[in-house]
Amino acid sequence: METVSSFIVGLLVAVFGILGLFLIAGAMDAEMYIFGIGLAVFAVLFEFGLVKAHFDRHEAVSRGR
Repeated sequence: METVSSFIVGLLVAVFGILGLFLIAGAMDAEMYIFGIGLAVFAVLFEFGLVKAHFDRHEAVSRGR
């Protein structure tokens, strides 16, 4: 069940990251540009964290056997 919830959260954060890229592309002022960069960077770092957590769980299970 934890894998499914991580997958759903990962998809939602990926959508936010893409939204951030659209905000960057259409920004007319510095505030929206900075917010879009922050949103996109947060999404990338969050996704890397999810991948790391997945492989950490996989490694823990394989070492437990």
